[in-house]
Order: sequence, then structure tokens, then C-alpha cells
Amino acid sequence: MKFRTIAGVTAGIAFAASGALSAQDAPVVVMETSLGAITVELAPAEAPISVDNFLQYVDAGHYDNTIFHRVIQGFMIQGGAYSPEMRTRPTRPPIENEAQNGLLNDRYTIAMARTSEIHSATDQFFINTVDNNFLNNGVRDFGYAVFGRVIDGADVVDRIAAVPVSNTVPNEAVVIQSIRRR
Repeated sequence: MKFRTIAGVTAGIAFAASGALSAQDAPVVVMETSLGAITVELAPAEAPISVDNFLQYVDAGHYDNTIFHRVIQGFMIQGGAYSPEMRTRPTRPPIENEAQNGLLNDRYTIAMARTSEIHSATDQFFINTVDNNFLNNGVRDFGYAVFGRVIDGADVVDRIAAVPVSNTVPNEAVVIQSIRRR
């Protein structure tokens, strides 16, 4: 199986599920949440900076006991920065935006969150709950860098996307208990 990319071109990159790459080439992480587990396959060939950045935070335990702090039905779920008490943790410097990598913000892909500054992503990520073409490179601006996809736990993503919210913040915290390499 391959990610869908701009103009259908994948630069010949297949993922571990197809057997074309080893598990080392396509790392997999398991996100344990208060609503269940989400397994994500990362795309280091297309998004090496984003994958390396994300895995540094994973390996440091940065995401342990953080929350999905922004949930917008019919759009995405965002997490990685806030504790259940809505406190942030220190981050490393922002990384280069890899939105030109050809991967699209399709349903169940994971991408780096950023501010209006193109190269401002640090620890926050989001999982697209629908195809979000307008977030792709060149559609409205530089875009948001996709760096992986959910390979198990799409039902958990959908459960998180359906939680009641006030101003996009879940009424009851959806906790990311941990994210670990598989």
C-alpha cells in the first residue's frame, strides 16, 4: 500500500506494509490514549526532518500524559503540546516544513501542526479525520507536512473526533498516555 500523493506520484516509495521497506526504514509508533490505541506508520523517505523530530519527542517521553487539545469534527484532531491542566512543555527549535514532499493530507494521515509561519512546527501534530486537500502544499499556501499514516486504530481516531467540545477543546480530556516505537 502507498500513500496517495500529488499527481499520483509516489517516487517509487512503498511502505513497510507492502514489504518494500524494512521496519527500520518505516518506523511504527503506538499512541496509547484514554480512548484506545492508534498505530502510526511514519514516512522517513518523504519526511525525514519531520519523522526525526517526532521520534526525538517520542523517545524523550515528551508526549506522555499530554492531550488532544483541539478537536474539530469533519477536520482533524490535534495534540502533542498540552498537559491535561493545559500547560505546555518546553520544545526544541522549529523545524523546516516538508509539505513539498508529495504526501497529501488525506484521512488518517498525521501531519505537523504549525503557526502561520511556514517553518514553525515543533511538537504539535494532527491527524486528519477527512481528506483536507486545502492543507496540501500549493493549494492555498505552503501547506502542512504529512509524515505518516494511521495503520491501526482508525476507530479510535473517529471516537476522539466525535467527543463533545467547547471552542474545539474536548469537554473531557482525551489523554495521550504514551507514544512508543513498536
